[in-house]
Amino acid sequence: MENLKSIIHKNGYAIGSWINTASPIVAEILSNTGLDYLVIDSEHSTIDIEKSLNIFQAIKAGNPNCLPMVRLPGNLYSETKRYLDAGAEGVIAPLINRREEAERLVKSCKYPPLGDRGVGYGRSSEYGFNFDKYISRANENFVCVQIEHIDAVNNLDSIFSVDGVDGAFIGPYDLTASMGITADFTNLKYIDAYNRILQKCNEYNVIPGIHVVQPDVNLVKEMIGKGFKLIAYTLDITLLGYYYKKAIKEIRGLK
Repeated sequence: MENLKSIIHKNGYAIGSWINTASPIVAEILSNTGLDYLVIDSEHSTIDIEKSLNIFQAIKAGNPNCLPMVRLPGNLYSETKRYLDAGAEGVIAPLINRREEAERLVKSCKYPPLGDRGVGYGRSSEYGFNFDKYISRANENFVCVQIEHIDAVNNLDSIFSVDGVDGAFIGPYDLTASMGITADFTNLKYIDAYNRILQKCNEYNVIPGIHVVQPDVNLVKEMIGKGFKLIAYTLDITLLGYYYKKAIKEIRGLK
């Protein structure tokens, strides 16, 4: 079975999306569209661990090759291991601003001797029926830090030098907010910040990622051209609202 790193190595990039609706049906539909991965947003939605398990099941039912991931609510060991046990094959941790926070994340995700993840049965190991096989590959699950504060940008060397950090995802809205330029993505301060992140990712062999929140295909292509290899294309709630609104305007002849 491919993991996220092997997909990126083969294709040059991976493209996924965000699940905020808490709907297994939406997740199952999206998994069938050709996306490489889907991320449950447990930070900014109502999705809890129990609902996450249902959504992971739906993703795999729709397309076994679509990788289920989660944006964690935070960076707590007690939460991280439960999402992994429920079936997440990758995690994105919000607001990683310092080296020790990145170290804590890696330790929560990796079994000994690479980390401190507790060993137990769960959906990830098919409730113990496929335990040995899962344990043999579990430490390959994708570990991604979210760079979404100017403090993190100023600490990139110490964060990216942590062994086990596979990727870094730019959070454009929070990053601009921390710089006092909320959602001003043309501001030169923001452009300089994401260029610094991209440069340091390449320097430390960390996979660079970015969330293109609005459904703008041309912007996705632009980000791929700039060297971003982990792309999140919009999110279910945004995509649903955008295309319905666009269609209704056209039906009613509105501009």
